[in-house]
Amino acid sequence: MVGAGVGYLTFARKPFQAQVPDWMPQDKDTVVLESGIVEIGLGLLMLLNKRYKAPMGVGLAAFYAAVFPGNIHQYLSGLPALNLDTERKRYVRLFFQPVLIGVALWSTGVFNPKRN
Repeated sequence: MVGAGVGYLTFARKPFQAQVPDWMPQDKDTVVLESGIVEIGLGLLMLLNKRYKAPMGVGLAAFYAAVFPGNIHQYLSGLPALNLDTERKRYVRLFFQPVLIGVALWSTGVFNPKRN
């Protein structure tokens, strides 16, 4: 999370803009910067705040859900960014977002209250 967030703010900033849907009311660069800050914050909270793992897992899952329209946009627009240079790669990627959501919830004990 922290590494990806740093990418949003630095070397991968331009490629991540390809994922921002055209219907977003903000400038694409602003959306990428805000997403990077949120991702870094969630990553640091996951690493440093063990007491609230489950709420952080819910927050992370919500973040993954919030950026999913960007993945759909990139697929439908055929934009070759972030090494997703074929329609097949962009299509296959769509199926990994729900997996990330599930892993965020499972790994933080959301499905197992005794684990928290």
